[in-house]
Amino acid sequence: MLSRRAMLAGGLLGGLGLRAARADVPTIRLGSLPFGTSTWEAAVIKARGLDTANGFALDAVKLAGNDAARISFIGGQVDTIIGDLLWAARLGNDGQAVRFIPYSTSEGGVMVPGDSPVKSLKDLAGKRLGVAGGPLDKNWLLLRAQAKDAAGIDLEQAAEIAYGAPPLITLKLEQGALDAALTYWTYCARLKAKGYRQLVGAEDIMHALGVPGDVALIGYLFQDATVKEKPAAVAAFARASRAAKDMLASDPSTWQIVRPLMAAEDEATFEALKHDFLAGIPRRSTEEERADAEKLYAVMARLGGARLVGKGDALPPDLYYTGRNG
Repeated sequence: MLSRRAMLAGGLLGGLGLRAARADVPTIRLGSLPFGTSTWEAAVIKARGLDTANGFALDAVKLAGNDAARISFIGGQVDTIIGDLLWAARLGNDGQAVRFIPYSTSEGGVMVPGDSPVKSLKDLAGKRLGVAGGPLDKNWLLLRAQAKDAAGIDLEQAAEIAYGAPPLITLKLEQGALDAALTYWTYCARLKAKGYRQLVGAEDIMHALGVPGDVALIGYLFQDATVKEKPAAVAAFARASRAAKDMLASDPSTWQIVRPLMAAEDEATFEALKHDFLAGIPRRSTEEERADAEKLYAVMARLGGARLVGKGDALPPDLYYTGRNG
């Protein structure tokens, strides 16, 4: 039998070995916004041990806003953030290679009160239209293109446009200061729960512009250097992200992990957010995503010009992460 001293020594060495093993596990630092849906997915990954099961440790780093996220990403304080396809493409075309993992096809849309007389894009002429973001917001550019094609109007000239942050635009719509609002999908979902109606969704606009599938215009971004430095960890993160989405889609109990993070004040809001999140899970191959994204990029480059897309006239060739382009 082992002596007590030997057992204690063995236990100590075993503990040191365990800590050493844990120290060797690569970490992926995810920069997330306080109310961003990446916090939902991160919570599922941690609660269900999907990072450990895939051989990495997820460290969710809270950031104050989009500007802080971009600065932290470019500066290397975090390994990945949820980012815009156009911004990632611009970085790549300007010489800073970035890899894009599709995160969601849910974008947003134009919301109007349930009893609004606005029934079509043409009806927006002469109306007060709030636009979340600014003049170069991708959803706004797509909406302008569709309004010109389908209704023959230039919304920038035909409507009274007010730009602003999504919370402000949503509040102004609820207060009656706006007739319609183009805003992001989480705000659309909350408005639907209050009886507001979606006039047109970003997905509908994409289809009308000749894109057959739903395109993920937001995704996880990784710098090329990070992918090359820890390829196994990045691949493991991609697997864990997909597994978390699959759990949310197939196991309703998983939503109990997420619900405290959703700021859903009632059941209708919770169900609307849940429905639109699940509807946005990317289901297509990288090749299909890229082919349709190229079409949308051409539209947005034409409308936004160099101010929007920078030097490039196409998506960088290795923009989409495949596990083979690290």
